[in-house]
Amino acid sequence: MDHIRNLGSKTQGSVMAREAGGITQHIGATEVPADVLNTYCGPLLGGKEFLSPGLLFIDTPGHHSFTSLRSRGGALADIAILVVDVMDGCKPQTLESIRILREAKTPFVIALNKVDRLYGWNTEHGRSMAVSLKKQSKDAIGYLEEKHWKIVGELGDSAFNAERYDRVNDFTNTIAMVPCSAKEGEGIQDLLAVVIGLAERYLDTQLTDVEGMGTATVLEVKEERGLGKTLDVILSRGSIGKGDQIIVASESGPKKSKVRGMFSPRGMNEMRDAGNRWDPVERVYAAAGVKISAVDLDDVLAGTTLHVVNSEEEEEIAWMKAKEESTLTLELNETGVCIKSDTLGGLEALAFELGEREIPIRAASVGKITRKDIRISEVGKEPEERVILAFNTKPLPEASAEFESPNCDVHLITGDIIYHIIDEHESWLKETLENKEKADREMVVYPGRLLFLPDHTFRASKPAVIGVRVLGGRIHVGQRLMKEGIQLGQVKSIRLGQDSQKEAKQGDEVAISISGAVKKPGDETSEATHVTVGRQINEGDVLLVDVPESHVRVLRKRNLTEMEKEILEEIVAMHRKNSNSPRWGL
Repeated sequence: MDHIRNLGSKTQGSVMAREAGGITQHIGATEVPADVLNTYCGPLLGGKEFLSPGLLFIDTPGHHSFTSLRSRGGALADIAILVVDVMDGCKPQTLESIRILREAKTPFVIALNKVDRLYGWNTEHGRSMAVSLKKQSKDAIGYLEEKHWKIVGELGDSAFNAERYDRVNDFTNTIAMVPCSAKEGEGIQDLLAVVIGLAERYLDTQLTDVEGMGTATVLEVKEERGLGKTLDVILSRGSIGKGDQIIVASESGPKKSKVRGMFSPRGMNEMRDAGNRWDPVERVYAAAGVKISAVDLDDVLAGTTLHVVNSEEEEEIAWMKAKEESTLTLELNETGVCIKSDTLGGLEALAFELGEREIPIRAASVGKITRKDIRISEVGKEPEERVILAFNTKPLPEASAEFESPNCDVHLITGDIIYHIIDEHESWLKETLENKEKADREMVVYPGRLLFLPDHTFRASKPAVIGVRVLGGRIHVGQRLMKEGIQLGQVKSIRLGQDSQKEAKQGDEVAISISGAVKKPGDETSEATHVTVGRQINEGDVLLVDVPESHVRVLRKRNLTEMEKEILEEIVAMHRKNSNSPRWGL
């Protein structure tokens, strides 16, 4: 975008002058007029001229634009330029953007950026790629081809057919990839020429739609000194002017308001950097970016559509559309995680990725994270439900302070790339479930089977210290052992080498100490003797964890391994035989 903004200085002397026909910097967007495009790209267009008034480039990060800022009824952009680092290839956010572009049916071109970093690449500032490719060494072309085919393969995995722009025969079913260097401006000519060609050929009806009912996408809702709440919008259809009636979507439903004023950044200032440098405007025509001041904009939803209405019929149509956009269409469950985003589009995209992974959602809303969101999340019965996933939004100060409190039982995951949020959640979920299982196993006795290893008697009695191998399940400190229905006492300690531990799992070989009175089947009184090697147990014996009857009923509802199920049934069968109770454990 920096290079495109500088085109005006090469073709018209000064972009800062903002003369008629010059490049105009809109709110979050850059307009490049046709005469600049024709002058800059003329050699590549074969003498043809771009018939449209120009192109409006929306200047926001791609994965955020097409996730959060898209209109729910269609794409914000007519054509997208997807930037891929030629050195790194497709990243998660690249594939995320491709999926969203596919859903929105938005045609796109791929800019293979940073070719200047290829080994041996000969760079010349502002040179077209058509010329540059002829000036490169055989080795440099070889490196480009290697990276090119790697990316073609990655795109193929997502069911996209791609090829270098100068090799494409049919642009309707092949994505054009243009090697370029944003840093040096090399290949930008070619990139713009491809965009112009696609726009003229496939989007001729959209290119001339500047009359009629104005339609815009709300990029941001912001507080401006002296103006109050304002909307930064991209006008994609028709026109909008001071005094026009508008319909917008808000958290409380559709709203009708009146445009009090419209403003564009002065000179070449971006909206984010304009400060107080604003120029008032009376009317703008598509496509354009503009800041709108109107009444009652407090809870307008970013990422939704603004409609200009000039009649009762238009107002009725716009009201229904705004009502639909104001309504959250996500499928919510009685249990699950809570999600937040700065826009409805972002909320839907995050919900989609969670749905793909079968993660249920209990609550979803747009805006900053509040203490109310924490209250909603903390009522989750299971620890894996007490989490808030937030895309491109952050907590309010009071909520942030609560998250930092050691007493807060709700986990927060935030990010501006959905795949990063999903990855972090998967890591957190794995750790949470492991901790949950660990705590659960301390509360409930799980089945286990041990082999008393030959030549591993370290102490015969009081307590007996022996070496065992865990054949299946696991053993835990405090659990009772049994052999053929005889209770042998409790596991008092488990040692692996010099280290003490609370449990041992299948495959582990550890030393355990056993103490406590021996109890025979059906005998409610304990013998005075303690378990002794050579009497109650011998080397080579197989021992079992003694699972209490009440725990058996709980375990039957748990997700046990096949080995644990087998051992549990063996323990149940032994108890039924020794107690002469066929319903033991039911």
